[in-house]
Amino acid sequence: MSQFGIQMHARSNTKSTGNGKVLKKSRDKRRHEFGGYFAATRVGDKKVVEKRRGRGGTVLPKLKRIDVANVLTKQGYKKAKISGVIESKDNRNFARLGIITKGSVIQTELGKAVVLNRPGREGHVVAKLLEG
Repeated sequence: MSQFGIQMHARSNTKSTGNGKVLKKSRDKRRHEFGGYFAATRVGDKKVVEKRRGRGGTVLPKLKRIDVANVLTKQGYKKAKISGVIESKDNRNFARLGIITKGSVIQTELGKAVVLNRPGREGHVVAKLLEG
């Protein structure tokens, strides 16, 4: 199904259900149930957003590169430049590659911050400043 630009994630046919029975599929996954490809938002020198078509013709952002983040501090939100990714809970290689995901710890002008949103799906980065 790669011709539609989507990925398929499904349960294994050989895995048991937990009570010893083998799972039988009643039907295959429909096209509208498929997921999209991972955006892999990276740290860059300017913002790059691709547009993708959503269900019903809605236009959804797909963030490819970003240079600033909206960082939550005690005084409120401040815009800060991102200098890099320190660590990522999703994949240890994402920090080395500079890929930003939800839960990643990024280095900003204001200090270390943890990403609160899903940048690849929303088109911007919202982070909370870490104390310490």
